Amino acid sequence: MFKKQLHFVSGVMLLLLIALGSCKSKYEKLKASNDNAKKYSEAVKFYNKKDYSKALGLFEDLVTIYRGRAGAEDLYYYYAYTNYKLKDYTSARYHFKTFADTYPTSPRAEECRFIAAYCFYLDSPIYSLDQENTTKAIESLQLFINLYPKSDRVTEASKLIQNLRDKLERKAYENAKLYLTIGDFQAATIAFNNTLRDYPDTKYAEELEFLTIRAQYKYAEVSSEQRQEERFGLVITSADQFTEKYPASKYLKDATDYKKDSEQGIITAKRILAELAFNPKLAAKVANKDTTAGAQPPSIKDRDKQKIPN
Repeated sequence: MFKKQLHFVSGVMLLLLIALGSCKSKYEKLKASNDNAKKYSEAVKFYNKKDYSKALGLFEDLVTIYRGRAGAEDLYYYYAYTNYKLKDYTSARYHFKTFADTYPTSPRAEECRFIAAYCFYLDSPIYSLDQENTTKAIESLQLFINLYPKSDRVTEASKLIQNLRDKLERKAYENAKLYLTIGDFQAATIAFNNTLRDYPDTKYAEELEFLTIRAQYKYAEVSSEQRQEERFGLVITSADQFTEKYPASKYLKDATDYKKDSEQGIITAKRILAELAFNPKLAAKVANKDTTAGAQPPSIKDRDKQKIPN
C-alpha cells in the first residue's frame, strides 16, 4: 500500500515538473524566435496578467527592433510601466522621461513626465540618508508644474514637493542638533541659523531659536576671556529676542537663565582680564586657549557639497 502511494506521489511530481518545464520551454522558444508580432502580443498578455518579469523579457527584445516603426510608442509606454511595476524606479524614470522627450506631442507625454518625477519621489530615502534623490525629485516635480501648469496633476505634484521639503527640513534640524550633541558649539550655532534661514516657516522654529541660545552660551563658556564679553553678549541679545517673540514658551525659564549666566560671565571675564593686564605672558597663554572656528556647516540648500554627519 505504501509503495503504491509513493509511486503515485512520484508520478504526480514528475508530471508537475514536466508541465513546468514545458511552460518554461515555450517561453524561452518565444524569446528565441523571430516572430516579433507574436512576442509583442504575448508580452502585452503577460503584462495584463501582472507577470511583469516575463513581459519585461519580451519588451526588452523588442524595444530596439520597433524603434521608428508603427507601434513603437505603445511598446515603449508598456516597457516603461513594466519597469515601474517591478519597482525598478531608476530604470522606470529614465524610460518615462525618454518617452516624454521622444513623443512630446503624445497624449501620454504629460503622464510620463509626471511618473518620471514620481519615481524620484519613490526613491527618496529616509531623512537621515543622502538626499540627492530628494533634491532631484523636487526639481523634476517643479519642472512638471512649469511645463503643465493647468494639469490635473499639479495639486498632487505640489503636495509631493511639500513632503520632500519637510524631509529636507527634518534632516537640517537633526544635523544641527547633532553638532550641539557632539560639543561643536560654533558649528551648532551656524547650523541652527542656516536651518532657520532656509526654512523660515519651520515647525521647529521655537526650539531651534532656543537651541541657538544654548549653543551660543556653550561656545562663549569655553572661549578665552578676551572673547567672552562679545560672545556672552550675543547670548543676551538672542535671549531678549526669544523672550519677546515667545513670551509663553516652555523654554523661557532656561533662556532667562542663560541670559543671567551670560551677564555674570561678562563680569567674571572683565575681572580676569583686568588681572591679566598685569601679567602679559599669562594673558598671551590664555588667548591661545580660545576655541578655534572649525569648518562652517553649509546651508542645507547647499547639500550637494555638504558633509554633515547623518
